[in-house]
This record gives sequence, structure tokens and C-alpha cells, in this order.
Amino acid sequence: MNKFAERLKELRVEKGLSIIQLAKETNLSKSAVSYWENCVRIPNALAIITLCKYFNVSADYLLGLED
Repeated sequence: MNKFAERLKELRVEKGLSIIQLAKETNLSKSAVSYWENCVRIPNALAIITLCKYFNVSADYLLGLED
């Protein structure tokens, strides 16, 4: 699993959210969130920004570039 997928799942679970709940909260598709967590696809920049704002983390953190 890549660092982005790990961090995304960690953040989602910490908030007690299912993939469907996260998708609804962020207006992203549930399939996209699932693909990202399972390393099937890579999110685009707008999705990364949306997730960073939602979880209140930096893109560097979410992408695994910093701790």
C-alpha cells in the first residue's frame, strides 16, 4: 500500500467514517475513495485539495512527504 492510501484510510477511520460517509461529506464518489484506498487509482489535484481541507492536513502529509 502506498503512503497516500495508508494516510487516507487512517484519517477516515480516525474520524469514524465509512468510505460512503467520506464520499458524501466531501462530495467525492465512493468508488473514487475506494480506488484510492486500494491503490487502484491516483487522485487528481482537486481531490487532494478537497481531502486536505476536510481532514485539515497538508498535502505533504497526505501524500506521505512529511510526518
